[in-house]
Amino acid sequence: MSGPKRVAVMSPQTRVAHARRMLRRRWRAPRLDPAEAERAAALHRVQRRRGAVTLVLLFALLFGLPVVFATAPRLDEMRLLDVPVSWLLLVVVPFPVMAWLARWQLRRAERAEDG
Repeated sequence: MSGPKRVAVMSPQTRVAHARRMLRRRWRAPRLDPAEAERAAALHRVQRRRGAVTLVLLFALLFGLPVVFATAPRLDEMRLLDVPVSWLLLVVVPFPVMAWLARWQLRRAERAEDG
């Protein structure tokens, strides 16, 4: 088992890349002129508010369905195409509503940026 000694092969570029990485400084946000900074802050506030509304609606959907099932146990007894309505609600409702919420949020965000 005394074969040739293993040698680490390294590109000269690798040493340069490692050396450069140590020279980097902390990232700082670019400075904006006061008018642009105010516009960016206002846009951030609008985006946060609209995002919060979307999240509240998403949580209402995800946590509201179990509440509906708990308060309306008759949904288990009702059947549509021999499948309990509660199962249909669980399978059919959430994903299209989440896709609609995502599209709605995207359109509102784009309108805020344009407007």
